[in-house]
Amino acid sequence: MTPRIMDKAARVLASPLGYTDEQRMHESLAHLRAHAPVSWVEAEGYRPFWAITKHADIMDIERQNDLFTNDPRPLLAIAEADDVLRAQMEAGIGLRTLIHMDDPLHRDMRKIGADWFRPKAMRALKTRCDELAKIYVDKMLERGPELDFVQEIAVNFPLYIILSLLGLPESDFPRMLKLTQEMFGGDDEEFQRGGKTDDMLAVLLDFFNYFNALTASRREHPTEDLSSAIANATINGEPLSDMDTASYYVIVASAGHDTTSAGIAGGLLELIRNPGELQRLQNDPSLMGTAVEEMIRCIVPVKEFMRTAQADTEVRGVPIAEGEAVLLSYVSANRDEEVFADPMRFDVGRDPNKHLSFGYGVHFCLGAALARMEMNSFFTELVPRIKSIELAGEPELMATTFVGGLKRLPIRYSLK
Repeated sequence: MTPRIMDKAARVLASPLGYTDEQRMHESLAHLRAHAPVSWVEAEGYRPFWAITKHADIMDIERQNDLFTNDPRPLLAIAEADDVLRAQMEAGIGLRTLIHMDDPLHRDMRKIGADWFRPKAMRALKTRCDELAKIYVDKMLERGPELDFVQEIAVNFPLYIILSLLGLPESDFPRMLKLTQEMFGGDDEEFQRGGKTDDMLAVLLDFFNYFNALTASRREHPTEDLSSAIANATINGEPLSDMDTASYYVIVASAGHDTTSAGIAGGLLELIRNPGELQRLQNDPSLMGTAVEEMIRCIVPVKEFMRTAQADTEVRGVPIAEGEAVLLSYVSANRDEEVFADPMRFDVGRDPNKHLSFGYGVHFCLGAALARMEMNSFFTELVPRIKSIELAGEPELMATTFVGGLKRLPIRYSLK
């Protein structure tokens, strides 16, 4: 048997705190890309997996969605959580979102929400995005000259967009914010409800109870929003189960909020760290599209997804056995020296920009167009109005192995 390639640098991918130290993370990933791009990882508390760190390998795996499947391990979680969620899914009572599914079910479920994220729907939302962007930049002007940009602006602007799309009342927004932060902050002591698997399951139960009530309401009184489309959807003539319906809401409400929030906060930090690029963008607003893509490349709100091999195969000549899991490190792919010139540089005009922050292939992010539009609207409003901006304290990153970004960004600024 060929010895497994095991590079200790890859253990950082199974460390929530590893993602709070950008320098260490990027140094470790650069080492892996150069010396062990396919590395076996055994980390305490987790089942073993292969760490995949090269852009080309990740794209190849994403293309082969029959060979490398999302089920049964779509993301990195501690073994105890894997076991509990697997048992729940088998009993028909567990979270089962698009990221847990494979075709043909994934394809059919994706169609339910697809129309709400196509260009026509985005054009209809653009006016609302622009209005909210102005409201929140005006809030910055009123609130200045200092604030925590994450907690006062970045977490709120995209939440209003996604929950407006779902048709939820404004009075429920604080509840949704708390639940989404608890869901994706499960590895962070500040945001987690508790440190045990049962605490995470309690968060999911709160989500389900809320959305089950919403489903009943939308089935009795349909409205013109995404919630009604989900509540009244059918597959092969049959309505979705209560669990699948609630799971659909969860992925839209949580992923649609937290990823964009991370992108906006991280994008502003990059502009602060790179004042020359901020000035360049102010001088040439036509660069906003490429600037947003560069923010998304550098921030990588979704750190990884996992796939499981359905047959013996190999990646970059390394044997991968049937049943073994691979972790696709998007953080690493987006800094791959073979794809991006000077990958550690933030370049608002970078073109082409083949980042993998939205994934690739059949599982490409359903809400990618919305995230891009929200970020574009916000920075189109903010950037021309900046007279000065700087850090007013140390930025803090969330501890996570899945979705996350900044949890604190203290800034001092002056706006027009």
